[in-house]
Amino acid sequence: MTRPIFIAAGVIVLALIVTAYSTFFIVPQTAQALVLQFGEPRRVVAEPGLHMKVPFTQDVMFFDRRLLDIEPAPQPVTLSDKKRIEIDAYGRYRIVDPLIFFKTLNSEAIGDGRLTSIIISSIRRVLGSSTLDGLLSPDRERIMGEIQREVHDAAERFGIDMIEVRLRRADLPDRTTESVFQLMRSERDKEARELRAEGDEKAKQIRAQAESTRRIIIAKAERDAQITRGEADAKASKIYANAFAQDPQFYAFYRSMEAYRNALGASDTTFMLSPGNDFLRYFGNGKTSAVGAAPRP
Repeated sequence: MTRPIFIAAGVIVLALIVTAYSTFFIVPQTAQALVLQFGEPRRVVAEPGLHMKVPFTQDVMFFDRRLLDIEPAPQPVTLSDKKRIEIDAYGRYRIVDPLIFFKTLNSEAIGDGRLTSIIISSIRRVLGSSTLDGLLSPDRERIMGEIQREVHDAAERFGIDMIEVRLRRADLPDRTTESVFQLMRSERDKEARELRAEGDEKAKQIRAQAESTRRIIIAKAERDAQITRGEADAKASKIYANAFAQDPQFYAFYRSMEAYRNALGASDTTFMLSPGNDFLRYFGNGKTSAVGAAPRP
């Protein structure tokens, strides 16, 4: 083979290689392709494998079909209760329509920048109407759901499916942390004082009710005791009356003895009576029997 023929064959092979390289392209399983002709999109190739295009006039742009992460820089946010916090958020999205994505955003780098702006704007708007207590309570799920829906609706017009938006951290600035701590402490102290006051009030009510119940029980017991004593005194009087009716003189003597004991029992009591006083009729002078003597009229 002469040298010119060898050179011609080499040129032809090289041309075939270049033509084949310009005609065929491979779409990986993790990507999707958009065929462009002079910068204008012509068709979307979503199936992985070997595909063809018009050589030299058409180009191919690949877009990842996997979940993509986006992490905006931490942003300061002012809540509705005037507290400032540092929000560290992240998102995950998937390009579902390469054609719309290319027409609106052109590239993944531009898409990341646009999504970052959307996420930050949505976070500031939603958290701007929320409080720190709400963000730290179970209401956090509702807040995050609202941010997720808002970002998803905004990203949908770019051919993007926003899978999730989450807050990784929500930190208070150092200057605010101490004031918030003091505020929370004062609120807890206030709640503690209110609970103690309610407890003291309930304790007073319980004590008052217990005292009232005690007085009622004592009053009923004293009433029952008075009734019992009255009934017993009545029975005793009846018994005494029946017994003394059998001997009136002994009854008079017994009553006089009780009177002597009650009147003369105290050592510091002095009586000045005449010897003939009827009170001393049972203090015999040797002529009258103490028991058998009849009482003087």
